[in-house]
Amino acid sequence: VQIVESGGGLVQAGGPLRLSCEASGLFGLDVYAIGWFRQAPGKEREGVSCISSSGGPPKIADSVRGRFAISRAATDNAKSTVYLQMYSLKPEDTAVYYCALDLERLCVEDLWPGDYDVWGQGTQVTVSS
Repeated sequence: VQIVESGGGLVQAGGPLRLSCEASGLFGLDVYAIGWFRQAPGKEREGVSCISSSGGPPKIADSVRGRFAISRAATDNAKSTVYLQMYSLKPEDTAVYYCALDLERLCVEDLWPGDYDVWGQGTQVTVSS
Protein backbone atom coordinates (compact mmCIF):
# COMPACT_ATOMS: atom_id res chain seq x y z
CA VAL A 1 0.00 0.00 0.00
CA GLN A 2 1.32 3.41 -0.92
CA ILE A 3 0.06 6.96 -0.46
CA VAL A 4 1.16 10.02 -2.39
CA GLU A 5 -0.09 13.54 -1.70
CA SER A 6 0.11 16.53 -4.02
CA GLY A 7 -1.29 20.00 -4.45
CA GLY A 8 0.27 21.97 -1.61
CA GLY A 9 1.74 25.41 -2.07
CA LEU A 10 1.61 29.07 -1.14
CA VAL A 11 -1.76 30.81 -1.21
CA GLN A 12 -3.07 34.15 0.01
CA ALA A 13 -5.53 34.29 2.86
CA GLY A 14 -9.07 33.85 1.62
CA GLY A 15 -8.00 31.81 -1.37
CA PRO A 16 -8.69 28.18 -2.30
CA LEU A 17 -6.42 25.17 -2.70
CA ARG A 18 -7.06 21.54 -3.52
CA LEU A 19 -4.97 18.69 -2.23
CA SER A 20 -4.92 15.26 -3.84
CA CYS A 21 -4.17 11.90 -2.29
CA GLU A 22 -3.62 8.77 -4.34
CA ALA A 23 -3.74 5.52 -2.41
CA SER A 24 -2.63 2.44 -4.31
CA GLY A 25 -2.30 -1.24 -3.54
CA LEU A 26 -5.80 -1.46 -2.09
CA PHE A 27 -6.84 -4.63 -3.92
CA GLY A 28 -8.62 -6.99 -1.53
CA LEU A 29 -9.35 -4.34 1.08
CA ASP A 30 -13.08 -3.99 1.75
CA VAL A 31 -13.01 -1.80 4.85
CA TYR A 32 -10.75 1.19 5.08
CA ALA A 33 -10.75 4.92 5.62
CA ILE A 34 -8.65 7.62 4.04
CA GLY A 35 -8.01 10.67 6.17
CA TRP A 36 -6.38 14.05 5.95
CA PHE A 37 -4.32 15.35 8.85
CA ARG A 38 -2.20 18.42 9.37
CA GLN A 39 0.67 19.41 11.60
CA ALA A 40 1.82 22.95 12.19
CA PRO A 41 5.26 23.70 13.67
CA GLY A 42 5.31 23.03 17.38
CA LYS A 43 1.83 21.52 17.39
CA GLU A 44 0.42 18.02 17.50
CA ARG A 45 -0.90 16.33 14.40
CA GLU A 46 -4.57 17.20 13.95
CA GLY A 47 -7.30 15.31 12.13
CA VAL A 48 -8.97 17.33 9.38
CA SER A 49 -11.31 15.02 7.51
CA CYS A 50 -11.85 11.42 6.47
CA ILE A 51 -13.90 9.34 4.09
CA SER A 52 -14.75 5.64 4.12
CA SER A 53 -14.47 2.90 1.54
CA SER A 54 -18.18 2.25 2.03
CA GLY A 55 -19.04 5.69 0.72
CA GLY A 56 -20.83 6.77 3.90
CA PRO A 57 -20.91 10.41 5.01
CA PRO A 58 -17.44 11.86 5.51
CA LYS A 59 -16.23 13.37 8.77
CA ILE A 60 -14.86 16.87 9.07
CA ALA A 61 -13.19 18.60 12.00
CA ASP A 62 -14.98 21.52 13.63
CA SER A 63 -11.99 23.77 12.97
CA VAL A 64 -12.47 23.53 9.20
CA ARG A 65 -16.16 22.76 8.88
CA GLY A 66 -17.79 24.95 6.26
CA ARG A 67 -14.44 25.72 4.59
CA PHE A 68 -12.98 22.30 3.71
CA ALA A 69 -14.60 19.43 1.85
CA ILE A 70 -13.39 15.91 1.19
CA SER A 71 -14.38 13.85 -1.83
CA ARG A 72 -13.32 10.70 -3.61
CA ALA A 73 -12.98 10.17 -7.34
CA ALA A 74 -14.38 7.09 -9.03
CA THR A 75 -11.62 4.55 -9.03
CA ASP A 76 -10.88 0.83 -9.35
CA ASN A 77 -10.51 -1.78 -6.61
CA ALA A 78 -6.78 -1.25 -6.29
CA LYS A 79 -6.58 2.51 -6.18
CA SER A 80 -8.45 5.40 -4.63
CA THR A 81 -8.00 9.13 -5.15
CA VAL A 82 -9.24 11.47 -2.46
CA TYR A 83 -9.34 15.25 -2.63
CA LEU A 84 -9.36 17.87 0.08
CA GLN A 85 -10.85 21.07 -1.28
CA MET A 86 -10.00 24.03 0.90
CA TYR A 87 -11.73 27.40 0.69
CA SER A 88 -11.37 30.67 2.60
CA LEU A 89 -7.93 29.68 3.82
CA LYS A 90 -6.55 31.37 6.90
CA PRO A 91 -2.94 31.82 8.05
CA GLU A 92 -3.67 29.38 10.87
CA ASP A 93 -4.31 26.69 8.24
CA THR A 94 -0.59 26.75 7.46
CA ALA A 95 0.78 23.27 8.10
CA VAL A 96 2.11 20.13 6.51
CA TYR A 97 -0.91 18.17 5.33
CA TYR A 98 -0.76 14.39 5.40
CA CYS A 99 -2.96 11.77 3.83
CA ALA A 100 -3.24 8.47 5.65
CA LEU A 101 -4.98 5.10 5.41
CA ASP A 102 -6.74 3.20 8.18
CA LEU A 103 -6.71 -0.46 7.14
CA GLU A 104 -9.03 -1.73 9.86
CA ARG A 105 -12.02 0.53 10.22
CA LEU A 106 -14.26 3.03 8.49
CA CYS A 107 -13.98 6.75 9.02
CA VAL A 108 -14.87 7.70 12.59
CA GLU A 109 -15.60 11.02 14.23
CA ASP A 110 -12.52 11.44 16.40
CA LEU A 111 -10.01 11.32 13.53
CA TRP A 112 -7.32 9.89 15.80
CA PRO A 113 -3.95 9.72 13.99
CA GLY A 114 -3.03 6.59 15.93
CA ASP A 115 -5.72 4.63 14.09
CA TYR A 116 -4.06 5.18 10.72
CA ASP A 117 -1.54 2.68 9.44
CA VAL A 118 -0.02 4.07 6.26
CA TRP A 119 1.05 7.67 5.76
CA GLY A 120 2.12 9.80 2.86
CA GLN A 121 5.14 12.05 2.89
CA GLY A 122 3.09 15.21 3.44
CA THR A 123 2.61 18.37 1.42
CA GLN A 124 3.23 21.88 2.70
CA VAL A 125 0.40 24.41 2.68
CA THR A 126 1.36 27.99 3.49
CA VAL A 127 -1.28 30.70 3.78
CA SER A 128 0.02 34.26 3.70
CA SER A 129 -1.82 37.12 5.40
